Amino acid sequence: MKRANLDDLVDLLGRWASGRGPLYLLLTARLRGLIDDGVLPPGEILPPDRVLAGRLAVGRGTVVAAYDLLQQEGRVVRRQGSGTRVADAQLPATRAATDVVTNPLLLHILQPPDGVALLTCAAPDEPPPALIEAYQAALASLALVRHDIGYQPAGQTVLREAIAAYYRGRGLPTSPQEILVTTGAQQAITLLTELLVAPGDTVETEIPTYPGALEVFRHASAVIRPLRDLSDRPSLAYVVPTARNPTGSIMDGFSRRRLARLSSEHDVPLIDDEVCAELCFDGDTPSPLASYPGGEQVITIASLSKIVWGGLRVGWVRAPAALVSRLARLRAIQDLGGEVLAQRAAAHLLGRLDEVRRARVATLRAGHDHLCGELRRKLPDWEFEPAEGGQTIWVRLPRGDVDSFAQVALRHGVAVPPGRSFDPTGGHAEHMRLHFLFAHDVLTEAVDNLAAAWEVYDGARRPASRHSLIV
Repeated sequence: MKRANLDDLVDLLGRWASGRGPLYLLLTARLRGLIDDGVLPPGEILPPDRVLAGRLAVGRGTVVAAYDLLQQEGRVVRRQGSGTRVADAQLPATRAATDVVTNPLLLHILQPPDGVALLTCAAPDEPPPALIEAYQAALASLALVRHDIGYQPAGQTVLREAIAAYYRGRGLPTSPQEILVTTGAQQAITLLTELLVAPGDTVETEIPTYPGALEVFRHASAVIRPLRDLSDRPSLAYVVPTARNPTGSIMDGFSRRRLARLSSEHDVPLIDDEVCAELCFDGDTPSPLASYPGGEQVITIASLSKIVWGGLRVGWVRAPAALVSRLARLRAIQDLGGEVLAQRAAAHLLGRLDEVRRARVATLRAGHDHLCGELRRKLPDWEFEPAEGGQTIWVRLPRGDVDSFAQVALRHGVAVPPGRSFDPTGGHAEHMRLHFLFAHDVLTEAVDNLAAAWEVYDGARRPASRHSLIV
C-alpha cells in the first residue's frame, strides 16, 4: 500500500467545494467519485485528516466527517494507529458490522456466501409460469415489429399504455406521457434522486425504510432525516406506505391524505414506493398517494420484481409529463432505454395482474403464517407484529443487538439483515428483517438455526449464576 501524494490528491479534488450543502458532504462526494473511478485504488492510504484539512483550508472536522461517512458506506477503512485507507473493492459478505455499516442486501447480491440461508434478500427465487408465458407472447409480438430501432428512453409505447391503464383502473387518471419505464424501481429512485437532489440537500424518509433507497440518497451526498411534516421543505421525501419494507404494515387513509396535502402545501416532491403495493393480504390495494387531494407533487414508483420475479428488471415512474420528459432525457444519457422483450412481457403480465396477484399473495400469506408460527414456538421471547402484506416482518430481540447476533447466526448458516441498515440515524440496532419467501421446510430449518444461534449468543451474554461460581 502506498500513501496518496498530498499535492496530487489536492489537485484531483479540484473545485470540490463548489455547489450547495455542508462542506463535508461536498468533500465526501468528490472523494467517493475518485474511489469509485479507481483513481484512489483499494489499499491506498489517505492523508491524515489534520494534514488534508490544512491543505484544503477547512476545519479538521470537515475531513473527519467526510472520512467517517465514507467508512459508513464501506469505501474506506479507518483504524486507530493505521490511518484511513481505501477499502477492498470486493467486500466480504461476512464483514463485521462493527467494522463498517453496509447494506447486507447489496453485499449478498454481489458476493453470496455458500451454504447460507439468505434471509437478507427478499425477492422471489424463481420465475413463475406466468412469466414464461408472457415471454412467449412477447416473442410473437416482437416478430411483428417494423420501423422501430428499439431505443425508447421513456419506455416501449405498449408498456407505457398498459401501465397508464393500470392506474386508471385504480381510479387515478393517467396518460402514457406520465409514465417512464425503468430498469426496476431501483433505477427509478436513482434517476429521481439524480435529477432532484444535489449534494447537501435534505431527503426525508420513514424510519425504518427500504435500505436500497438509503444507499441512493447517501451516494448523492444527501442529508437524510426522519420524515415529519415537510415544513422544513426537503428536496425530496420518500415513503413506502403499502406493505412497507421492512415492517409489512399499511398506512391508514388519514395519514395518506395528510402526506399528499403536506407535499402540496410545502411544494416537496414525494416518492410513493409501491413496489409491494399489490401484495396486501386482505386482497385490496390501497389507493396511491397521488390520487388524494394535493397529490400533484406525488411521484409514484413501482415494479414487477416482487409480484413476479426480481430477474424481470422492469419498473416505472408515474409523474407529471414534464418531469417524465426530464427523466427520459437523463435516462437516455445512461442506457438509451430498457430491454424491449422484457417490456413487452411486462405489458402482457399487467393484463393478467389479478390472476398473478392472487397466486402470489396466497403463497406469501402461507409463508408468513408458517414463519410466524415457527418463531412463536421456538423463539417466544422475540417480538414482532404480523405483516399486513409484503414479504417481510420486523423482529426485535429481547436483549443485545443484531449487529453482533448476525455474526453468530452466520456461523449457524443463516444471514440476517441488522436493523441499522434500515435506519439512516443508526437506530433500531435490536431489530432485524426476516422474509418468508423460502419453502416451508427451509423456513423451518432457518428458524431452527436461528434458535440455536440465539442460545449461543444469549448464553454468552448472560452472567454466570452464583451457583456456578461454587467449586
